[in-house]
Amino acid sequence: MPADKNAGLEPDRLPGLPHPRERHVLFGHEEAEHGFLEAYRAGRLHHAWLIGGPEGIGKATLAYRIARFLLEHGGVATRGEGAAGLDVPAESRTSRLVAGLAHPGLAVLRRVPGTEKKGPSTTIPVDEVRKALQLFGSTAADGGWRVCIVDSADDLTAAPANALLKMVEEPPPRSLFLILAHRPQQVLPTIRSRCRKLILRPLDDPTLARVIRSLPDPVGTAPDDALATALRAAEGSARRAIALLDPDRAETVTRTERLLARLPEIDWRGVMALAERVSRKGADEDLALALETVERWASASIAARAGEGAARLAPLVEVCEKSARAAAEADVYNLDRRPLVLELFGDLAAAMRGTT
Repeated sequence: MPADKNAGLEPDRLPGLPHPRERHVLFGHEEAEHGFLEAYRAGRLHHAWLIGGPEGIGKATLAYRIARFLLEHGGVATRGEGAAGLDVPAESRTSRLVAGLAHPGLAVLRRVPGTEKKGPSTTIPVDEVRKALQLFGSTAADGGWRVCIVDSADDLTAAPANALLKMVEEPPPRSLFLILAHRPQQVLPTIRSRCRKLILRPLDDPTLARVIRSLPDPVGTAPDDALATALRAAEGSARRAIALLDPDRAETVTRTERLLARLPEIDWRGVMALAERVSRKGADEDLALALETVERWASASIAARAGEGAARLAPLVEVCEKSARAAAEADVYNLDRRPLVLELFGDLAAAMRGTT
């Protein structure tokens, strides 16, 4: 399938922007790239890497760079050893095949893209895991590498995670698993223990600005004042910054912040309006932004009251963890999000009363 066919239906693509597999520049993670290259050159390339860090900071872009590098150099052990980085020309056959998800040595585990009749899946189906892992049951062409990218482990339920574990436990030679995780500490412990960790940090504002300016219009040519506002609330995530450049998405964050500022008093009319807003069709990004705003506010509140002791601050932590679980269930089972938002602010108010 061509890389851009049904692009708007790919759950891991931002509309109108290149997918990470099509990006040939990586900003701000030179140390991580160097660490991988050092392992490759020394012949100590671990078979499974857990690439962790917040959503939207470049994990998938790095994973596809690694995949292209290994697939380009194939089975020739000495090729690529003198490379200064993981660059592979965009016009190369390997790059074109990876961009089209057509390389015979690459398997990608992700939520299933939508069709004209059916929307994208909310998790990675176990059948897709089993089908993709068939790649590792055959001999690689020319003794080359076989690479599996899991994007992301956060989308694996128990059955597909266990199916992946079986292959990660006993990988065939010259196999590489790149397992992306927004919350690496929540990855199945038996998978996590078999991986080398590569944790990426959020991008600083200058680097994040470079990422945004490298993107096509209209994102890449956003006004300076709009970009500055987006960067302040982006927390080092390009994905979040891009969302915040949309005035409608920025309004979701503003409304959430306004409601949080009034706690422990609850503006129920405002909360209900926010609940309706994040329950609209196609409002997945709005819900994610609202929950991220709550999490950021809770983290700041906990940091400001650190001297009060863990016992008094624990309720705030518990509310955030509970809302994350509820949001995941609403996504998986296609539940109404309005009760989630109403309960969240009720719980936050109760937690705040307990800390004041």
